[in-house]
Amino acid sequence: MAKKEEHKHELLENPEALKEKLEGAENWLEQNPKIVVGIAAAILIIVGGYFAFNYYKNNQNDLAQKEMFQAVYYFEADSLDKALNGDGNNLGFLQIIDEFGITDAANLANYYAGVTYLKQGKFELARLYLEDFSANDLLVQARAYSLVGDSYMEEQKYDDAAKYYSKAANHKPNKYFSPSYLMKEALAYEKLNQPDKAREAYDKIINEYWDSSEYQNARKYKARLEPNS
Repeated sequence: MAKKEEHKHELLENPEALKEKLEGAENWLEQNPKIVVGIAAAILIIVGGYFAFNYYKNNQNDLAQKEMFQAVYYFEADSLDKALNGDGNNLGFLQIIDEFGITDAANLANYYAGVTYLKQGKFELARLYLEDFSANDLLVQARAYSLVGDSYMEEQKYDDAAKYYSKAANHKPNKYFSPSYLMKEALAYEKLNQPDKAREAYDKIINEYWDSSEYQNARKYKARLEPNS
């Protein structure tokens, strides 16, 4: 370690030593022009490829958003088959996912497809698409987790439902949405006959979200689960 420090100080304090090092590097560059050119070309290809890919992706995303407009219209009108599969002229969510898979629009189409299948009672398919959706926002990702929980509740798979409601409640926790997911989590634990875990969920609402609209119900439902009640 001491030798390394001495060598470092020598380069800093001795201009001749530093000059020798620089000349050595310069000589290596002159003696290996093909390697230098190859490295430079590789860097240009990587940088150029990055910008070209992003340009392509942005164009694809713009096109996918335009294509998805009609599918969203059908979804909001409860024309669920057309929302999923298109109408012959306009693409549905499933085709948008297949044809524009790298885009943000296709990611959002996963969410819509999952909700559509949930409305149709096709719970396994709903989960398949909802779990492929990802977002960093406050609302929609937590909502997706909650909807997966809803699909498990419909199938009476209460343990899985509770896990997804917990994920929803703990995704960027906030007083606007987290309490409702905690209420669902508590209900799932009640269905599992696990009153202690249900009380924990109610307690979290009472202690952390006392100004939410779920506060009073959380107190009432927790009191019902007390051993002496």
